[in-house]
Amino acid sequence: PRSDCIAAEQLCLSNSTCNATYRTLEQCALAKTRVLPLDHDSRVRCLNAELDLGNSSLLHCKCQRRMKRQEHCLRVFWTVHASMADGYFNLETSPYENPSNEEHWKTDYNKVAAVLSGKDCSRLAGDATNPCLKATHVCNLSKKCVRHRTDYASICSRGVGGEDTCDRRKCHKGLRNFFEKVPEDFTKRILFCPCQDELCGERRRKTIVPECSFHYNTKPNCLWLLDSCLEDHICKSRLADFQQNCQPADMSPDGCSQHNHAACLQAYMGMIGTPMTPNYISNSSVDVSLWCTCESSGNQKEKCDQIRGMFESNKCL
Repeated sequence: PRSDCIAAEQLCLSNSTCNATYRTLEQCALAKTRVLPLDHDSRVRCLNAELDLGNSSLLHCKCQRRMKRQEHCLRVFWTVHASMADGYFNLETSPYENPSNEEHWKTDYNKVAAVLSGKDCSRLAGDATNPCLKATHVCNLSKKCVRHRTDYASICSRGVGGEDTCDRRKCHKGLRNFFEKVPEDFTKRILFCPCQDELCGERRRKTIVPECSFHYNTKPNCLWLLDSCLEDHICKSRLADFQQNCQPADMSPDGCSQHNHAACLQAYMGMIGTPMTPNYISNSSVDVSLWCTCESSGNQKEKCDQIRGMFESNKCL
């Protein structure tokens, strides 16, 4: 039966045979993390250890996006599935539970409606021409939403526009906290608000404080962004989730091979706050991209273009 990977790890470690197999897999995963070349015998030993798990719950365990100790859970998943990460296009299976299996956060609509019927109603009515401004005001109705939004905005704004550079790592962590801990009814309103003019579009584009979370002084190569992502358990997991849920399909009504556009949007939100953070490219369109270039990619130009294409020309997204 499928379980979360932390529980599966504890169960495995209590069994001497499974424990020994898992320790072997830990060594294999560590070698991959350090980009140490494995000889033929070592590769065979690692693959055999993965096969030795048989029907162990470790082999079928998953993690939840909003769970405590998420990094630990993801580390266990990639320890068991290290062979899947040999190349970018081998990240075929998401370590996360299917969204339909997760307990969704519910907005207390009665509370929101009560507030809207009071003094804030006229102000929100005036936001009709700027849905992104209205989304911000709706966020302000939730203590949790406004607290986490203020937190990341404050962190990501430090050093922006001045001589000091912002702390991108802390900015990314603040963004991840916002999108993980605040109910999606609020976060989706802010990130995907529909705009009819550039003023609204600018507000939407600046939702993630791109000067810190998105832009570098010069555009890095997209392959460098990918390498940075694969070295991080959270980013690698979010990328695998994005690949699984945002796989385009020409014949599908919503353009998605999984026939679940909502799951793709959720996976897209998961990429924000990672080394491969995407964003809107202008104030006048809903096109998104990574902040990277494929110039000077040499014989890996095709692979680099495919990385950019995941966001720039993805029918599902």
